[in-house]
Amino acid sequence: MIRVIFACDSIRYWWQNYGAVHYRSASSILLMCDGGGSNSSRQYLFKQDLQALVNELGIEIRIAHYPPYTSKYNPIEHRLFPHLTRVCQGVIFDSVEMVKNLMANAKTQTGLKVFTTILTQVYKTGRKVTGDFKQTMKIVFDDYLPQWNYTAKPQV
Repeated sequence: MIRVIFACDSIRYWWQNYGAVHYRSASSILLMCDGGGSNSSRQYLFKQDLQALVNELGIEIRIAHYPPYTSKYNPIEHRLFPHLTRVCQGVIFDSVEMVKNLMANAKTQTGLKVFTTILTQVYKTGRKVTGDFKQTMKIVFDDYLPQWNYTAKPQV
């Protein structure tokens, strides 16, 4: 099986190990994504892999992208990253396992605790969207700001 992009593998891992356990009655997942990178709002490869993911999980995923150049308003940037930077400060990384353990030690007095894992898949580069995906996808774009907001629904 060709592995989907890293973002979708990360979502799958979270849902199977945390989300489905803690949110048993959830009928959908809301993801707030930055506007760039492999999960960019303009990337149909992300949408294709997202469609495959919702088909596999059987739950719809709603995507709300931050507009370009506004990722600084993403609360994760302010709530998580400073603490990851703090625990890694002055450390010379000599293994992926060391980085994983350092990040797992990031916590705050207000209750932030970081859970880490290492995804070891190898991802194929240069992939293209299949020719008929745009005609067969079950991705519904919002009426308001459809370029940034949409929902991927499982296909029957």
